[in-house]
Amino acid sequence: MATRKSAAKPNVSADELKKYYHDMLLIRRFEEKAGQLYGMGLIGGFCHLYIGQEAVVVGLEAAAEEGDKRVTSYRDHGHMLACGMDPDGVMAELTGREGGYSKGKGGSMHMFSKEKHFYGGHGIVGAQVPIGTGLAFADKYLGNDRVSFAYFGDGAANQGQVYESFNMAAVWKLPVIFVIENNQYAMGTAQKRSTSSPEIYKRGEPFGIPGQLVDGMDVLAVKEAGEKAVAHCRSGEGPYILEVKTYRYRGHSMSDPAKYRTREEVQNMREKNDPIERIRGMLLDGKHASEEDLKEIDKAIKDIVNKSADFAKESPEPALEELWTDIYADEIPQHNA
Repeated sequence: MATRKSAAKPNVSADELKKYYHDMLLIRRFEEKAGQLYGMGLIGGFCHLYIGQEAVVVGLEAAAEEGDKRVTSYRDHGHMLACGMDPDGVMAELTGREGGYSKGKGGSMHMFSKEKHFYGGHGIVGAQVPIGTGLAFADKYLGNDRVSFAYFGDGAANQGQVYESFNMAAVWKLPVIFVIENNQYAMGTAQKRSTSSPEIYKRGEPFGIPGQLVDGMDVLAVKEAGEKAVAHCRSGEGPYILEVKTYRYRGHSMSDPAKYRTREEVQNMREKNDPIERIRGMLLDGKHASEEDLKEIDKAIKDIVNKSADFAKESPEPALEELWTDIYADEIPQHNA
């Protein structure tokens, strides 16, 4: 398969390249399996797959440190896996089983992990952006040197609450990176038809927020831009905007036939710009791995994904009494005046 060479300087080790390859391939195989389970009726409701966008979250997680936070929208399975959440728990939640991260009650858009500092995929368009800004406010208040990643799409970039968040983050110099995952179609409308300014990252300029456009199909370019943004935030300079130009191969959700674009467009992107094939080519061309090595990685990942599907199928559905749990706090903490 033909693919474009990485534009970023490959100043990473062979082990790092293999890790990026592994992590992106895990997301893709997991999403492919989730699509299969959805087709079998084992996943209900909505299901938004991350296939094609893997380099975005893997590149930014490579720039993050332990304790950094992330919050995103409904296309969130890739973010969960990239930050280290257990595929078993993610798949079980997708299928509504008690072994899931939210005990089978949340589904695709309502999974959280306090241990991995993942604060959810949110179904209301743009609603996660002020939440991510609030996470950064807490970090600044606590003085803990942490950074928050607030992911949203090109469609959500037109929401008013995004700009309220920009203003607040700029005024208080909050350590938040606003990540615009621009997959160019929002729900189904091309960016050029819905967005007055073609360069969304420049919308931070009136607030004094610097920004950058990044090739989101190149994990090394994303990592490099992420490191620059993280350094800016940790130095106390306030927020940063990354517009990461990416592309989803599937429809907006599993119910979307994606008739607003041609098959040739999607196939051309797969053949010439696939993020996983880029790293695969670098590993093979640099003799960092053999074809057999990469087949072994793929086999191990398929085993992980198949195991997660089996775990989900075997995990029981939540008991009826679970409907009444996790609604109210058991005890209201008392604060001294």
